[in-house]
Amino acid sequence: MRVFVWQGIKFILVGILNTAIDFGALNLLILLTGITGGWAIVPLNTISFLCAATNSYFLNKFWTFKVRGGVVSREFSKFLLISAIGIGINTGIVAAGTSLVYPLFGLSPKIWVNLIKVLATAVSVTWNFVGSKFIVFKDKNV
Repeated sequence: MRVFVWQGIKFILVGILNTAIDFGALNLLILLTGITGGWAIVPLNTISFLCAATNSYFLNKFWTFKVRGGVVSREFSKFLLISAIGIGINTGIVAAGTSLVYPLFGLSPKIWVNLIKVLATAVSVTWNFVGSKFIVFKDKNV
């Protein structure tokens, strides 16, 4: 159990770094291109996501889960799939929580969306951790 908890803590720390990489790369691309929205931002967001996901793969493989061996394309593909599902979960919760549920307790819509985002992040991080541990790096970690 202790190893599982420590892996969870490491996973969260890697996630914080990945968030910084994602936002940093996106903002750098925005600065370089001047694109700030619409469909034109999709490639920029995709590039920033892939930068963060690549970092996440390596740090989680070698530090969080201590998997031995080199990079395996099938393993990396599984990791990207788990991450993409995590983004879908996160976005789905935010969209549903802000579209289908009126802000409760007299909260403003801005505060409400942030509370929904906290919930969405908790659910998607849980999915990403479980998927990484039991699907991507299955039988390879301590």
